[in-house]
Amino acid sequence: MDVIAYGANELVERQMTSVAEILKLRGRYPVIWVNVNGLGDTALVESLGLQLGLHQLALEDVINTHQRPKVDVFDDALFVVARMADLNLRAVTEQLSMFIGRDFVLTFQEEPGDCWQLLRARLRHQAGRLRNSGPDYLAYSLLDSVIDAYFPVLEQLGERIDLLENQVVEDANRHVLDELHAIKGELVMLRRAVWPHREALATLARDPTPLITDATRLYLRDCYDHVIQIADLVETYRELTADLRDLYMSAVSNRINETMRVLTIIATIFIPITFIASVYGMNFDHNASAWNMPELHMKFGYPTTLTSMVVVTIALLVYFWRRGWMTAEALGFGATSRNSGDQAD
Repeated sequence: MDVIAYGANELVERQMTSVAEILKLRGRYPVIWVNVNGLGDTALVESLGLQLGLHQLALEDVINTHQRPKVDVFDDALFVVARMADLNLRAVTEQLSMFIGRDFVLTFQEEPGDCWQLLRARLRHQAGRLRNSGPDYLAYSLLDSVIDAYFPVLEQLGERIDLLENQVVEDANRHVLDELHAIKGELVMLRRAVWPHREALATLARDPTPLITDATRLYLRDCYDHVIQIADLVETYRELTADLRDLYMSAVSNRINETMRVLTIIATIFIPITFIASVYGMNFDHNASAWNMPELHMKFGYPTTLTSMVVVTIALLVYFWRRGWMTAEALGFGATSRNSGDQAD
């Protein structure tokens, strides 16, 4: 347990292992912040709840770490559940359980490591109004840091989406589609974590309670606005991901069409040639009848046949060219050349 007890002119910061040490600080300092790292010691959680007068149902929600962000109002404390973003900029969240009392703030984290380093520095250096305010303002500062920690995660996702957009345009391969599915899954997890915060923060900012002052409610409304911004960003990125997936499918379809166009042209050229070759490959006996393949006895029959094949091929190529089917852009080489030129520039 990391404990910070402070007032306007004094601060004590310690690591403690027993609830009795914490209780000794009550009454000596206006605000006590107890942060519990890990939930493996259920006896410690129950002891804290018993000594601080916390409701048993709320303590059960602390241990069961699959709760949605919410606010429960009890007689002597507020119980807040939030989802804390991962410090490694991944779309993974852990449950943060917080109790707000008249002279204390008690927080439970699933694992060590959080986004409150700057907040602790402000407490140590008497920066801002934090040291001169009560536990409600401390709780707001903690929640505000948790909410703002989502912005770097979304910024990294935005950069990945921008990179995938370039890859979709230049080289749409299977890896791009797999990455799009991965980003979509991360955005879904972020959406499930972020959206319930709106109701929880709205409850804190709206519903009157003696544990939160009117001045702190103004700051909670600003925190609520940050949640709305994050939710809008998540929805925007989800739409971008869906658009990129459609763009990927269009790029793959266009590439298949270009391939089919080239193959169709080649097949079309060889159809008349194959027909001529197959006709003169039939085994009719000229001695049986003068009408049985008389061309087989022509003096220049073989070069005549080859010449007719060449003439047919050239005629088809000229026809395709005039129709615009043989240009570099029509065959799919023009876009590649332009992209290569842009990269070289």
